[in-house]
Amino acid sequence: MTTVPVPGPRQFPLLGNLPAFARDPLGFFTRLRGHGDLVEWKFGPQRALFLSRPEHIGELLTGIESEYRHPELGWAFKLVLGEGVVTSEGPAWRRKRALVQPAVRPRQVRGYAETMTDCAATVARGWRPGQRVDVRDEMLGLTQRIAVRTLFGADTAGRESTIGPAMDIAQRAIGDEFRGVTFFLPPWVSTPGRQRLKRAVAVIDREVARVTEQRRRLGEDRDDLLSRLLAARDEQGQPLTDKEIRDEAVTLYIGGHETTGTTLTWAWYLLSRNPGARSRLTRELTDVLGGRAPGHDDLGQLPWTEQIIKETLRLYPPVWLMTGIAKEHSTLGGRPVAEGTGLWSSQWSAHRDARWFPDPDAFRPERWDADAAAAVPDHAWFPFGGGSRACLGARFAMVEAVLVLATLAQRFHVDIDTGDIPPRTGLTLQPARPVRATLKPAA
Repeated sequence: MTTVPVPGPRQFPLLGNLPAFARDPLGFFTRLRGHGDLVEWKFGPQRALFLSRPEHIGELLTGIESEYRHPELGWAFKLVLGEGVVTSEGPAWRRKRALVQPAVRPRQVRGYAETMTDCAATVARGWRPGQRVDVRDEMLGLTQRIAVRTLFGADTAGRESTIGPAMDIAQRAIGDEFRGVTFFLPPWVSTPGRQRLKRAVAVIDREVARVTEQRRRLGEDRDDLLSRLLAARDEQGQPLTDKEIRDEAVTLYIGGHETTGTTLTWAWYLLSRNPGARSRLTRELTDVLGGRAPGHDDLGQLPWTEQIIKETLRLYPPVWLMTGIAKEHSTLGGRPVAEGTGLWSSQWSAHRDARWFPDPDAFRPERWDADAAAAVPDHAWFPFGGGSRACLGARFAMVEAVLVLATLAQRFHVDIDTGDIPPRTGLTLQPARPVRATLKPAA
């Protein structure tokens, strides 16, 4: 489908639309969609196009590497993730993807399912009816333990309090830089935020290096992601370097911890406001599990649980933005795109488009019933990206979210305090304020 770009909102000299974007990125993208399916705007001095039609979004997602370059995502993003599979390009990206992908294939994820439910059951045993909790803290703490055990085995047991705060600083710093003018500052410019981030990354680096060195010294081969990274060999028989192992370990940690913990927080928020959906969840878990712990083989028998997660990912996608940069001779919708133009799409905006999702702000897991899913166009729902650069950990994240929700919801309703909780954009889409709740028995 060919669409002619239309002008977006008024721009400022040099800054373009950056002030409006920085104030409210999600609202800004929603307003851009109101201008049309293909909208011209400026991210600071850079010319940009905002894409709303699934066909165009699909071209962007599947065209990274061929039609479009992977974008520069800022100094903070690069400092945290390094040259991992998310940030690298060309032959380096293809090599790293080939090395990392076997660690998160479905067969490997199946092996991590028991760890996921064990960690969730430990949390459930510590909860008590009537107890007051901060849901985000509980979910991030839980997914952190899962990430530590599946990534590092027991090597970091009891040290989550070292890694966790450093990761929190990192994700906030990335979001703060991306929304502000510091995105355009050269790396040598020092700011208080950049200094905090450097200290946090130093903590992360030391911990990953400690575990990696210990594993090599002991010569152990465990059933975890780090062992698979250490054993990986490319086509020339070369292993990953220590720096590459560090970058991939941090990438997998963030993917297995931050994004899933955030998704589960929003899922509890939505269930607390939709008692009918919560009651149906309780019935499904009772009928299928009968009080026992869920396992990987139960996933196909828990469609409503999975639909809750998919609908949560629609309304509150942890990754809320995808971008690319046009190469020479790039096209979009059959039309040429000037080299250097930024192409932007937002899961937040696309997932709330009434053309593809009627009553888009409503929480309706039934949208994902087996006989209704075909009505959603390809690339209208893309919480894990798409194409060859789709998130490698997507299967891990879905299995983790479903099994954790099933384990905890068997025993408890999480009644979140009244009042809307707006999202805050960082590396992921986090609640802007504490998510406080009272625990109640599920039955």
